[in-house]
Amino acid sequence: MDTIGQLKELVEQSNNIVFFGGAGVSTESGIPDFRSVDGLYHQKYDYPPEMILSHTFYMSKTEEFYRFYRDKMLALDAKPNAAHLKLAELEQKGKLKAVITQNIDGLHQAAGSKEVLELHGSVHRNYCQKCKKLYDATFILETEGVPTCSCGGSIKPDVVLYEEGLDHYTMQKALDYISNADVLIIGGTSLAVYPAAGLIDYYHGEKLVLINKSETPMDHRADLVIHESIGKVFDCI
Repeated sequence: MDTIGQLKELVEQSNNIVFFGGAGVSTESGIPDFRSVDGLYHQKYDYPPEMILSHTFYMSKTEEFYRFYRDKMLALDAKPNAAHLKLAELEQKGKLKAVITQNIDGLHQAAGSKEVLELHGSVHRNYCQKCKKLYDATFILETEGVPTCSCGGSIKPDVVLYEEGLDHYTMQKALDYISNADVLIIGGTSLAVYPAAGLIDYYHGEKLVLINKSETPMDHRADLVIHESIGKVFDCI
């Protein structure tokens, strides 16, 4: 049986699957991957993207941050791909318990997934730092300079920037799902970014599946490794 056939069998036999995904899940919807060869890190800006997307830069050069953010981070026309849609379908069938994602684009929810744990936040949630009023991504996209709340406060995206910690509640919930999962499917991530990559250590089952176009440092720990486009894989199961 080929690897995709093996995955299909695992999915058919389990009602306690957890999916953990990275940037590769979104690249097939046209959203750039920061760490791929053609990703944002290999383009030319006045400052490197990892500096622009840091807490320090946001605080000191907020207008420059937003210029980059609107241009490169708000892919509001992107649509869910085969992976997003299949995961939502598996949840509806009672097979998938949760999607844990490093992505901030909201495509899992757009596909219909309900239990989505966003480790790095979401571009669709933005809040006034003064009064906490919420704003959507379209509001941010249509403003210029530093977006300002009706109360006069500045608005910040609810995304985890470099130098900022992950939300404790979201992390704990993710750990609970992973540690109790029968099948853990990890897809579209190089498993190079911590602390998120460390989540794999909390899985104690014997059905760890890694789906990624290239090899990862964790391939040797997986029970099933598929080096293929994640959309193509989920289209077949």
